Amino acid sequence: MGSLELAILVILGFLAVTIVWVIAKYNRLVSLRNRIENAWSQIDVQLKRRYDLIPNLVETVKGYATHEKEVFEKVTEARSAMMSANGVKEQGEAQNQITGALKSLFAVAEAYPELKANQNFSLLQEELSGTESKIAYARQFYNDTVMSYNTLTQTFPTNILANSFNFPQREYFPMDDAARENVKVQF
Repeated sequence: MGSLELAILVILGFLAVTIVWVIAKYNRLVSLRNRIENAWSQIDVQLKRRYDLIPNLVETVKGYATHEKEVFEKVTEARSAMMSANGVKEQGEAQNQITGALKSLFAVAEAYPELKANQNFSLLQEELSGTESKIAYARQFYNDTVMSYNTLTQTFPTNILANSFNFPQREYFPMDDAARENVKVQF
């Protein structure tokens, strides 16, 4: 075997390794992109569930706390914002708004012992609490998957492949600082 044949084998081996690497990284990018889409769908399912529970909860509380009009308006506005939100950023902002409004609604409920004792209210509150936990989990899974995807698309040399095949950065599902704070209600 001559040096020319050896050089050709080395070049072919290098090309084969490069092709295998490109295929593996491309498939990984596709896999993460699909996981992000799936994670977003899971968030969407839970948000729809939350959206459907809110009117029942508001109506139950309205029966007891008729003079808390401002709280009901905030919940209604937040629910409308949630339905009209597009994209991850808007959806995140709308979710933070609805979380704050629901905290206010539950704070109002604390002032009405007969409401807290109402079985329908308790069931709705429990259902919403479970949904909130599912949203939190889905949000975490989504953000973790986005982090893995963004890391892969930003690291060399995969970033060259990601740019060549149009794998753009993805947005995280944001959490507003105000949504982390406790609600202060004064009567």
